[in-house]
Amino acid sequence: MKRSIKETVLRLIILLFGLTVAHFGVTLFLLADIGSDPFNVLVQGIFRTLSGFWSFSLLTHGNVHIVMCFIIIIALLFIDRSYIKIGTLVCMLCGGPIIDFFTWILNPLGIGGTALWVKILCNIAGCVILAIGMGLVIKTDAGTGPNDLVAVVISDKSHKKFGVIRIITDLLFILIGWLLGGSVGIGTVICAFLVGPVADIMMKFEKPLVDKIIGVFINK
Repeated sequence: MKRSIKETVLRLIILLFGLTVAHFGVTLFLLADIGSDPFNVLVQGIFRTLSGFWSFSLLTHGNVHIVMCFIIIIALLFIDRSYIKIGTLVCMLCGGPIIDFFTWILNPLGIGGTALWVKILCNIAGCVILAIGMGLVIKTDAGTGPNDLVAVVISDKSHKKFGVIRIITDLLFILIGWLLGGSVGIGTVICAFLVGPVADIMMKFEKPLVDKIIGVFINK
């Protein structure tokens, strides 16, 4: 059923809120400096491998991240284009600036210079917040981040729980990224095993919430 412009815009607003929450979580565990998220380990590994062959100004971690996202999107266009929505592009374009903003806000806290147990707590908190925001993004049904799409599509096609598929895909990202020279820390492992299951739980609550918000505003 085709959605009205009003509903589409409302879903994108909710998606942007979820994206902001998710990237606050990403920033929190990145500042703990005990490991990046699994997808960025893969990106880092590819970036370092390419840097070993040649170097030019456009070859940066950020640009490799964008290219990898585009590759995933293009691949999914051939598999099932119904998963690629406007929210996917919103996620891809807005994620970086949101992390930059929260990094500027949270940097004065000096999380990276604290004791290991504090870093681990910040990492866990960041992963939980990421899962909450990511679950909300997914349940808006307006699109999701390109790297999350891999787990979403496999989960839907295989009729398996998202949390389990997310763990498997994250571990594959980590393995390939590590083999290519990406850095893996305890935070990376925590992220791989925590985000998917927490998102699984949260999506059960967030789907009815999104539907209720949509119903209230659309029926006005």
